[in-house]
Amino acid sequence: MTRITVAKGDGIGPEIMDATLAIIKAAGAKIEIDEIEVGEKVYLAGNTSGIAKESWDIIRRNKIFLKAPITTPQGGGYKSLNVTTRKFLGLYANIRPCISLHPFVKTKHPVMDVVIVRENEEDLYAGIEHQQTDEVVQCLKLISRPGCEKIVRYAFEYAKQYGRKKVTCFTKDNIMKQTDGLFHQVFDEIAKEYPEIENEHWIIDIGAAKMADTPEAFDVIVMPNLYGDVLSDVAAQIAGSVGLAGSANIGEQCAMFEAIHGSAPRRAGQNMANPSGLLQGAIMMLNHIGQTDVAEKVQNAWLKTIEDGIHTYDIYKEETSKKKVGTKEFADAVIANLGKKPMQLKAVTYAKNATLNLKKYSRKTPAQKELVGVDLFVHWSGTSADELAALIRPVQLPDVTLSMITNRGIKVWPEGFEETFCTDHWRCRFKPKDSRLLTKKDIIQLLQRTTDANIDIIKTENLYHFDGKAAYSLGQGQ
Repeated sequence: MTRITVAKGDGIGPEIMDATLAIIKAAGAKIEIDEIEVGEKVYLAGNTSGIAKESWDIIRRNKIFLKAPITTPQGGGYKSLNVTTRKFLGLYANIRPCISLHPFVKTKHPVMDVVIVRENEEDLYAGIEHQQTDEVVQCLKLISRPGCEKIVRYAFEYAKQYGRKKVTCFTKDNIMKQTDGLFHQVFDEIAKEYPEIENEHWIIDIGAAKMADTPEAFDVIVMPNLYGDVLSDVAAQIAGSVGLAGSANIGEQCAMFEAIHGSAPRRAGQNMANPSGLLQGAIMMLNHIGQTDVAEKVQNAWLKTIEDGIHTYDIYKEETSKKKVGTKEFADAVIANLGKKPMQLKAVTYAKNATLNLKKYSRKTPAQKELVGVDLFVHWSGTSADELAALIRPVQLPDVTLSMITNRGIKVWPEGFEETFCTDHWRCRFKPKDSRLLTKKDIIQLLQRTTDANIDIIKTENLYHFDGKAAYSLGQGQ
């Protein structure tokens, strides 16, 4: 018996949760439930996180959280509970299977069967943003080696457990050579540990186009957070409907399972909503807690129900469906099909007691780190890089000199183009002469001299070599 935490959420949440629990209990799920309140009521009671401390305690004690969609009120500084939960509980892996149900659910891709494995904690979703000048704001993209290793290894272990043949990595490392470059590098390293599984890498733009056009070319796709967020919804929609997809959020200690759609408040209380997305999340939960026989029984009964043409309004089509039903009636139909298997759709068979071999991250030997320069970012409302260089060069140190100015990443000095449009946000790169290393005292001196010259320095970034390799970007056009 496994004790789980359940939140019925907002909008259609209570209806689809009741339907989901009825199905898995009828199938023999060995669970005990602690129900908590999260979402709109908690937000509007003055808790900007949407969840009480006591509820956190229950989630952390039980480790397994089945959550219906919630409503986050607009404005007022309310934080997304989904993002908060993923980060607080270290739920680093987001798993979204997207499979077509042709010909019973309309799709342009009748043989699609793709699993999106999305990194869940970092990337731009670190949410670190600053306004730096009148015209420019920044968002920091943070990619870590442990974050990459954990999610890539999860993708290969998932493929191994579920009999998948190939893992594909999507990044944009032709542009973001440091951040996405690290993700790609780690993918290549870990792929060598799984010689029985095919691996490949695609640049995200052409990879996304290929997935949208020919999803049957892919099996498991692993990618950083933002790309995974966007493409998992695209994959679910082109498979048939976002409303049919569930997801698992997996951490080293806790896990959360949910539908990927929202709370649809306009459909609340009408016995119309399709519980399939949340049911898919619950099936993933049953597999996660080792109740694979129950998960298999529920999935096959659900497939049989879809095949029988018993559909809720969102997927009902006169030419393919046989009966339009409500939320409760759909759940009753799935329960009636427990023990049966589909005839046309592919029945599932889950590996019994299979576990993912997820190694703990082991910190590598620190690299030799050398400070070789510094970027000073300047708020200046002029438009000529040559004029800015004339202002900046007098603050140089005798052996630390201005080597480049960029604006929004493009080199504008020396030898810039007058056609390049410039904002008020400038990166001024200083490097020591004669290949000597820079010191922190040099940087302090530069900051003091620019301050004395009334030059508005808004941030600095140190330039390093790690084991002799440059660990910073060049200016575009350098």
